[in-house]
Amino acid sequence: MPKYNARDVEFQVQDPDTPGTWVAIGGLNTFSKSHEEETTDTTTYASKGQAESQKMQIGKQLTIEGFHIRNPADPGQELVRELSELLGEDGLGGFRFAHKNDTSWEQWTAHVTLGDQGGGNNDKVSWSATFTRSGASTTAGKA
Repeated sequence: MPKYNARDVEFQVQDPDTPGTWVAIGGLNTFSKSHEEETTDTTTYASKGQAESQKMQIGKQLTIEGFHIRNPADPGQELVRELSELLGEDGLGGFRFAHKNDTSWEQWTAHVTLGDQGGGNNDKVSWSATFTRSGASTTAGKA
């Protein structure tokens, strides 16, 4: 598998008011995808002192970071902000990502948490969001 540039990965959020409409998230300069799992201990006396366990749950998160875009506002960042303010079922939205040359998207139903924004005297204002997957990933063909 050849190496590829992180900058060639595209990220989109679904517009909840227009199902099937996906909007690119701009201003990004880094991302990080993390995995977690929950296991249960299955060790018994018959294990003879050797630990045994089974994976019971898988979780995934993806954090995107970059610059806060304003005037004109980035529509993708604005949709992410709106999604971050919603609770319960309303707070679950569509998020997808893929390398620019891939033929399909990895697609999640996810809730989002906005990161801190800020900067120093000679900085541009930072922006970040963490998407936490709810349920299994799916794929969708790229048009």
